[in-house]
Amino acid sequence: MERKITKVLNYNVDLFNFNEAKEFIKDKLDKSEGMQIVTINPEIIEMASKNYEYSNIIQNAGLIVPDGTGIKLALKLKGINQEKIPGIDIAKSVIGICTEKNLPIALVGAKEQIVEKAVENIKKEYPSLNISYARNGYFNDNEEDEIINRIKESNARFVLIALGAPKQEFFIKKCMAKINNAIFIGVGGAFDVWSGQVQRAPEIYRKLGFEWLYRTIKQPQRIKRIYKTLPLFLIRAIIESRKSV
Repeated sequence: MERKITKVLNYNVDLFNFNEAKEFIKDKLDKSEGMQIVTINPEIIEMASKNYEYSNIIQNAGLIVPDGTGIKLALKLKGINQEKIPGIDIAKSVIGICTEKNLPIALVGAKEQIVEKAVENIKKEYPSLNISYARNGYFNDNEEDEIINRIKESNARFVLIALGAPKQEFFIKKCMAKINNAIFIGVGGAFDVWSGQVQRAPEIYRKLGFEWLYRTIKQPQRIKRIYKTLPLFLIRAIIESRKSV
C-alpha cells in the first residue's frame, strides 16, 4: 500500500483513513520493516518549526497521521475531508494486531506505577499479548543506551514511547539507529489513560472533534499551551490554503 501524502504548513501528513493506516502498519509488521509513526498536531508543527533536528525527524517518519482537530481543520481549508486518527486509538489497534500475530511489544514512559497499571490493564484486555519489556520514563541520557539495548533484546516489534513531545521522538530516533525491525510510536499521555489515572473524553466529544475541549476543562493548565499555539496555526493554515487556490 502506497502512502497518500499532502502538506500542512510544509509538513507531510498521510491521508489514510483509520483502516487504511492500520493496514499500512500491518503490512510493515508482516514484512518485518521498521518505521516511526508520528501523530502530528499543531503543537508538534510549532515545535518542529523552531528546531531543525526535530523537524527532520517529523518529515522522515514512515507514517504521519493527523491527530488533532487543528490538523483536520487545516486540511478542510484545502478542500480535504480527512478523518482524524488519534494516536491512542491507532496504537491500541496495533496492539490488537500484535496480539493476533503473537508479536511482542514494549512500553517505555510515564511514572512507574502508571506504566505498571497500564500493562496490567492492557493484559486484561489482551490476555495472550506478549509485553516483552516495560519501564518508566524517568531516566537520564546516560541510561538511554542500556534501555535501547533492552528493547532490542526483548525482540519487541511494536514499541510505544510515552515521554511527551519532542522528547519521545528524539528517543525513538536513537532507538531506530540500533533497531530496524520494530515500529515505534510516540503516545504522549496514553499510558495515563490506559492505567485509569486519566479519564478520556466521552465518545460523543471525540466524534464531534471536541476531545481537546474536554481535556482542557479537566486540565485547565492546558489552556495557556493550547491557545498559544492554535490561533496562530489556524491563521497560517488559512493563508496557506488561499495561496493554493
